[in-house]
Amino acid sequence: MLHIAASEVKQRLGQYMESALTEPVMIEKSGRPAVVMLSVAEYERLQAMDDAYWGERAKQALAGGLAGTDETMRRLQERIDASA
Repeated sequence: MLHIAASEVKQRLGQYMESALTEPVMIEKSGRPAVVMLSVAEYERLQAMDDAYWGERAKQALAGGLAGTDETMRRLQERIDASA
């Protein structure tokens, strides 16, 4: 992964956009990581992974059963009481 200062990116944006097509580009501001520039293909790949993960978690939650209103309210009240 390239690590580039924001001021450098300002001067050569096109060059770093081209680089981001093949690898992520970490853009630093004041010496600290601030933003990562990715290709659209990489962004879409990461989105698909995220969607698959949360879709699987939702299936597991449904398979485990959902809490009804009374149980939900009871659990919320327990958390409120515990934090007081």
